[in-house]
Amino acid sequence: MIGTTVALIIVLCDGFAQEFDTVISSRNRKAYTILDQVEDPAERRDLMALLEQREAKERANRAERFLGTFSRSWLLAQVYEIAAKAFIDLGDFDRAVHYGRESLKLLPENPLLMVPLANTEVLQSHLKEGRINARQALIFLDEFSPPLSIPNTQWPELQRQLKASCYFALGRAAVTEALSLPLGERRKALLHESEDSLAQACVLNPQDGEVIYLLGLSQLSSGKVDAAALSFTAASQLPGAVQGKALEQLRRLHEAGSKTDTFESFLAHLLKRTRSPFTATPLTDLPNESPRISTQVPLEYAGSEACRQCHAEQHANWKQTGMARMFRPYDPKNVVGDFEQEHPFYAGDEFLWRGSRLDILPGKDRLPYARMLKNRGRHYFQIKQQDERWVSYSVDYTIGSKWQQAYATRLPNGQIHVFPVQYNVLHKRWLNFWQIIDPPGSARADVRTFEKFTSVTSYQANCAVCHTSQLRNTKGGGFDVDNVEFRETGINCEMCHGPSGRHVTAMRAGQPYKKPAAEPPVDFTRISGREYLAICGQCHRQSAVRDSGPHGELNYWPSTPSFYPPNKSRPFGEFSRKAFYKDGRFRETTFIVESLQRSACFQRGQVNCGHCHGVHGNDAAHNPKSLRFSANADRMCTQCHTGQSFKTSAHTQHAANSEASRCVSCHMPAIMNSMLFRARTHQIDDIPDVTRLERFGPEESPNACLLCHQEKSVAWLTAALLKR
Repeated sequence: MIGTTVALIIVLCDGFAQEFDTVISSRNRKAYTILDQVEDPAERRDLMALLEQREAKERANRAERFLGTFSRSWLLAQVYEIAAKAFIDLGDFDRAVHYGRESLKLLPENPLLMVPLANTEVLQSHLKEGRINARQALIFLDEFSPPLSIPNTQWPELQRQLKASCYFALGRAAVTEALSLPLGERRKALLHESEDSLAQACVLNPQDGEVIYLLGLSQLSSGKVDAAALSFTAASQLPGAVQGKALEQLRRLHEAGSKTDTFESFLAHLLKRTRSPFTATPLTDLPNESPRISTQVPLEYAGSEACRQCHAEQHANWKQTGMARMFRPYDPKNVVGDFEQEHPFYAGDEFLWRGSRLDILPGKDRLPYARMLKNRGRHYFQIKQQDERWVSYSVDYTIGSKWQQAYATRLPNGQIHVFPVQYNVLHKRWLNFWQIIDPPGSARADVRTFEKFTSVTSYQANCAVCHTSQLRNTKGGGFDVDNVEFRETGINCEMCHGPSGRHVTAMRAGQPYKKPAAEPPVDFTRISGREYLAICGQCHRQSAVRDSGPHGELNYWPSTPSFYPPNKSRPFGEFSRKAFYKDGRFRETTFIVESLQRSACFQRGQVNCGHCHGVHGNDAAHNPKSLRFSANADRMCTQCHTGQSFKTSAHTQHAANSEASRCVSCHMPAIMNSMLFRARTHQIDDIPDVTRLERFGPEESPNACLLCHQEKSVAWLTAALLKR
């Protein structure tokens, strides 16, 4: 079972890396080659030589040489993976485990590596680690789309084999631990766990004799002699290394039990009883998987005003939040940009965001491009066309309200297009935001594309999915320039709580009814952490691959186990290097949910967004991040981590009432790029790591300590930490 994925390698494709803040669907999902972003010619040459090598020993040698020569490469996760799989092929399991774990430190969401690594770890008696990787791989295999390097026609079979291998690792780990224990309840429970996992592996891969043989051993250890005999019989009929072992086990069972029948008749009797192919009842209670509601009744939306009648306070508070203000029809009082300035915005200037500083470099061939002005109280953009004419467009919509605001105009044909120039509130500047965050070659970063009115500047095609509610293509298509309509502007109540038509009707009739917590309207106090993040992740998960529903639904689902679309994530390794620091942590806040999902607080503690944020807060003007404990940040952590034995100053080495002693200062440092400010990472259990800092440097591995002590060096920090 180990070799199922070992042969998979990085495949080179044509194209460019995926942009951020854009809709990813099966239609526009782009392939790219990792070589596109390797700037060092020597690194590019060695990487190409490594990728072209097929022989395991030479592949391992080249991978190790690459790691030694280019120890700061942003492609380390991929090269560590290649090394790990090569050493699995070579049977050098210690080195395979080492390199596999190094790869997962940088890119944890990689089931194509986790599966063979889990099996290798179990073989090496690293049972706990093997179980963790196998269980996580099962989750990722369901949550992620297949890599673009694997054809869609091949993925279902490969996915089935990978899941079978996960269950095999879990079964082997459980039976290995069980047989090391004396008789008792713990041993009995582990053997039962082993049988369940191995039976599931048999269902997924009924032709793998090794799985069926190990199931027989587990059953035999539990005293289920008859069941074990049937499993050994099934294994004995499949070619492979265990065929002879299975026959030997059957001979022993025959000798121990039969005094009259010959072995041949004993075996013939078992063959008549053996099912082929092997079948069993699939398991459904996987870790971290929550049951989702199931309904065949179409879900009816009532609209936000219907909620206001009974939930007036929550509705009033919501109206003041960024959620409700994501997209609004034009109202002069909602405009935050400076439309009073006289000088124009220039095309050709370069905008550089350096973590805390915005630099604007005048372009060599800069030309006046846009003028933002007011005429009789109305706001307008004047855009200089390529034919040198200045054309005036009215501001018909505002997008955003807190950190940055964009503006859109509605054309006579109903299309809404977003102006390429946005206003940043913190820096009080107009800027080309896409040029700052997009990889080279981005079409939307070229301000000249606006006058063409294509999908590049279309609000409906790019923005509406996360800025408006109940988005639908009336022609049954996808994210197009035309035929896309929405029920309400902004993010309404039912985008989070789900369609509430049935609830509203029942309440008005005075006929309350019982329902599961996850059935709309969702009770967020009683759903699982995974369900909670799935709802928030409708907008706050950059990696979501979005496709339309059966009737053109684009950000909701008509009648399924849940009201939110069942979007899978795009593999993280397919995003531009701008998405990550070299140490593997996410760099952009568009990956905020993905960041939180990496943390132990989520994986083991089921933390959710609502533990720290309250979207119905009553102080939106003074609390733009909607923090539940804005006056006492430590409560975000101590609400779960109660009764800690350490004293704050002794633990942090700073005064107890200082900013440096706040939990979030070290465990959630402000290292993620947002609207030209740094937001806190949501990989909550982050710990200042001087080792990765020494390796990658502060630019590619920002350290919480040096964020404050900016005048200090890495050497100073190393010495300071040694004194603790």
